[in-house]
Amino acid sequence: MSKVKKTVDKVKGLNKCVGQCAAEHLPILKKVGHQLQMFAPSRYIGILDRYIIKKFTGTYIYSILLIISIAIVFDFNENLSKFTQYHAPWRAIIFDYYANFIPYYSNLFSPLFVFIAVIFFTSKLAGNSEIISMMAAGISIKRLMRPYMISCVLIAGLTFYLNSFVIPHGTVIRQNFESLYRNSKKNTSAENVQLQVAKNTIAYIQHYDNQYKRGYGFSLVKFKDKKIVSHMTAMEIQYDTVADTKYHWKVSNWKIRTLKGLKEHIESGASKDTVLLMEPTDLVYSKGQQETFTSPELLDYISKQTSRGSGNVVQYEVEFHKRIAMSFSSFILTIIGLSLSSRKRKGGMGLYLGIGLALSFGYIMLQTVSATFAVQADTPPILASWIPNIIFAVIAYFCYRHAPS
Repeated sequence: MSKVKKTVDKVKGLNKCVGQCAAEHLPILKKVGHQLQMFAPSRYIGILDRYIIKKFTGTYIYSILLIISIAIVFDFNENLSKFTQYHAPWRAIIFDYYANFIPYYSNLFSPLFVFIAVIFFTSKLAGNSEIISMMAAGISIKRLMRPYMISCVLIAGLTFYLNSFVIPHGTVIRQNFESLYRNSKKNTSAENVQLQVAKNTIAYIQHYDNQYKRGYGFSLVKFKDKKIVSHMTAMEIQYDTVADTKYHWKVSNWKIRTLKGLKEHIESGASKDTVLLMEPTDLVYSKGQQETFTSPELLDYISKQTSRGSGNVVQYEVEFHKRIAMSFSSFILTIIGLSLSSRKRKGGMGLYLGIGLALSFGYIMLQTVSATFAVQADTPPILASWIPNIIFAVIAYFCYRHAPS
């Protein structure tokens, strides 16, 4: 019995100690719990937020499916004769062309779909007096905008990811399909190409065929203190497509003249492997080539071409900045759409849809025009890419100031 009593006493003592520790640390635990509660999603996303987010994203996806389905029908009807003429297989039509057609044009017209979604379901909320009820309950237009902005974060993130990593690879497949089965001519050769491949080193190719990755009439000149120290010539140069790393070339019927003062040393041979800091993409430019690069590849290409002193990088810089600017367009157009359609008016949503379509097409057209400014009028690429956002941000601010409160 004495052992049992000792065990009970120990348990009681332990419970007392635990109770004292809990009492001492309870304020700290409450404080930590309160701080963690600030990061809980339920603190910022309530029932109303989930309702609006569900309506917004659902209408956005529905509008994409509806409009892209119509676009596919018209595109297929227009190109059916060419598909038949060039014997395009159904597998290639579905998986190479239309499987990449859908994300490309869905992303291209994403601002239009965002605006239509906002105008459509917000006008419906206003028509059913739901927004009036929300504001009567003390919800301001600023608070009402929270679920819209959360939805825009999701759409902007998806848009940027597709633009930067997914669509470029699909564009390559789609363009190859068009060149094979739609007779879409693609530039596959270049004449008299000259570029800097290293410091004080200039390469020249008289004719380059990108289809076979082969060039003719090649020369490589190295300078030191503005004087030629080495001159290499070759009848042919072939890019090694199976090498483990980039920049591997093979020259045929080559000759190297090395100059040391008044002396000259000549070497020649039938074949020679060499490493040159140039790739086939540096030699041949085809229309829309910048759309086939992922964002990291664009940065790498711009950096490489700038170090070479090439001026043919403006369209690549515009493409890189446009992908970032386009992701922010959903926020701006959502503010405009919400501000316009949150007021209940006679006539329904027809007027708002008309305004939404006009502004969306205006934004897309302005994107194209501003890119031309950068290429033709020497406008800084980053400014040209952000001009549509700057203009429409001013419109968004004006609309927000006049929105019902």
